[in-house]
Amino acid sequence: MEINFLAVLVAAIVPLILGFIWYNPKVLGIIWVREAEMTEAKMKRGNVPVIFIVSLMLSFLLAFFVQTLTIHQFGALGMVGGDSSIAEPSFEAFMADYGNAFRTYKHGALHGLLAGLFMFTPIIAINAMFERKSWKYILINGLFWTVALTIMGAIVCGWV
Repeated sequence: MEINFLAVLVAAIVPLILGFIWYNPKVLGIIWVREAEMTEAKMKRGNVPVIFIVSLMLSFLLAFFVQTLTIHQFGALGMVGGDSSIAEPSFEAFMADYGNAFRTYKHGALHGLLAGLFMFTPIIAINAMFERKSWKYILINGLFWTVALTIMGAIVCGWV
């Protein structure tokens, strides 16, 4: 079982491209700015190139991890300690039978959707409530990551 680094790289770009659309003033950007209590002064303080480079690096880590959520064969590999060369012959037989099972865009999208709804959105909501942010803020950001993870999951799982 090998990691598809090209799929991970393409998936890592998804949050940046989606973010340009999602947070555009003509889509949800104006509402997000208000709900995030963002000001022009705050926006100008940030080092935009650094923000984008670090965001891309973090998105790469996220896409790398999303593979383990969407590709069940990583779980089988974990059962043999991560090194298939020391596995019993039954592992090779299992992988011959099921090595490409559930390796579809649709399956990856489903797991990305579930991760967005049941892992990422609750984390965003918990933090936002303590930060006294609105439900609009929570929905904008939670749904953004749900859509992003759905697309990322489809890419990393289906791109065989």
